Amino acid sequence: MYLSQKKIDERLMELKEEIPMKMYNDLNRELSKVKITEEALENILKDVLRRYRYAEVEPGEAVGILAAQSMGEPSTQMTMRTFHYAGVAELNVTLGLPRIIEIVDARKQPSTPSMTIYLEEDYRNNPKMAKKVASTIGNLYVSDLLESDELDYLGSKVILNLDEYELDKNEVEVDEIVSKVKSNIKGIDAESDGKNVVLSLTKGKNTSRKELKKILTKAKITYIRGVKGVTRVVMRKEGDEHVIYTEGSNLKDLLKIDGVDITRTKTNDILEVHRVLGIEAARNAIINEIQDTLNEQGLIVDIRHLMLISDIMTVDGDVKAIGRHGVSGEKASVLARAAFEITVDHLLDAGVKGEYDELEGIVENVIVGRPVKLGTGMVEVVMRRELEESKEAI
Repeated sequence: MYLSQKKIDERLMELKEEIPMKMYNDLNRELSKVKITEEALENILKDVLRRYRYAEVEPGEAVGILAAQSMGEPSTQMTMRTFHYAGVAELNVTLGLPRIIEIVDARKQPSTPSMTIYLEEDYRNNPKMAKKVASTIGNLYVSDLLESDELDYLGSKVILNLDEYELDKNEVEVDEIVSKVKSNIKGIDAESDGKNVVLSLTKGKNTSRKELKKILTKAKITYIRGVKGVTRVVMRKEGDEHVIYTEGSNLKDLLKIDGVDITRTKTNDILEVHRVLGIEAARNAIINEIQDTLNEQGLIVDIRHLMLISDIMTVDGDVKAIGRHGVSGEKASVLARAAFEITVDHLLDAGVKGEYDELEGIVENVIVGRPVKLGTGMVEVVMRRELEESKEAI
């Protein structure tokens, strides 16, 4: 006889305190999809509980060493090259070992910053709407809208011949170009005849050839629209939806654009995630970026090791590098710091400051030859007083 959903919920509630909330929710969701007998349910729950307890870390386990080994060993198999982004030939994104090093070093800016932009429901399945969002994101300059340009030395004018096809494609009005150029270049007049834009120096200004060429150069690089920092935009269809990829990253400005799904859009710039979304988002970004980089190379590492690395990088509310200028260089133990790098400097500095080492960690205890406080070394033998007294009586 199959159990009702109410009975299944009641039985799961009994288990709720013994397993993580995510596991409880996953079980609840999957069991609601099937018909199941009481015996089958009990067998499943027993197996889940057994596997969960087996997966728990034993008290005293050296989890830091395990995490370092579990990530370090596969990293030796990784390639040193910069690949094309998987499936998008137009974009270059750093992958492999260089990307792992960028992440754990907490670099101020990745070598190839990029964003993966997902769209809202009304936009993701509509190619026209998706293209409109993509064109809003991509940087557009006056030079992108020109068919040709001329320098009129006699009339002291710069003539910009606009490409009507590009104007229509990018939905740009000539008046908008005039306005942008005037605000970008001081001391000029700008006017249009509907097709072209004519720039001329205001009275009293130097009208040399050099000055006209300078005005033309400035006019060409006049910024029309787009997300600053983004240099290239590529749109792909993935499954039923259109996804936009970029070279360059500016998450703060991107999230203001209509049609962008702010819940799924991401950047590979960890410090930018921290600035825009906070430390918890940065922690998750570190985990996801490392995991994606490893998976791309076909390397599977238990996510708990990556979570530990991410936790220690973000525990103080800021993103710190794992290295001399970050986590390793800020250890409380003088001997642990000295054992890592620049030994003499650390020892001299500690001597000047009169620092004291509590010998709580692994490295410092190994250095002085004391038992390490790990595993069975965490506890000391305790003799029960009544047992000791009874032995003395004998």
